[in-house]
Amino acid sequence: MAKQQMAREEKSLGDLFSDLAAYTGKLVRQEVTLAQTELTKKATTAGKNVGFLAVGGLVGYAAVLGVLAAVIILLGQYMPLWASALIVSVVVGVVAVFLIMSAIKGLKNMDPLPRETIETLEEDATWLKKEVM
Repeated sequence: MAKQQMAREEKSLGDLFSDLAAYTGKLVRQEVTLAQTELTKKATTAGKNVGFLAVGGLVGYAAVLGVLAAVIILLGQYMPLWASALIVSVVVGVVAVFLIMSAIKGLKNMDPLPRETIETLEEDATWLKKEVM
């Protein structure tokens, strides 16, 4: 009688594979959700850096247009206009280069791959192999 009760408590091979399929499906859905979350975070960071890059370019351009006119006229009272234009252009250009280089550095330092998801997928594959064997 004890053997019959143990046999009822043990799951059949079909039930085990059914459970494994259900757990694997749930695991895959969780991994997809994790990948989406991780990629969204990385895309947000990349978007911010691209925004900074664009703003840096626009600030540099606006600065060239506005500051050049005013400062060139002011400095033109003390030196030739070509010299004052050159000095102002160099200063504004340095500021623009600094902003653009900062944004490019931020983009280069960003890792676009979803490392956390890749790591958990590898762990899941190892777990699945152990369960099947």
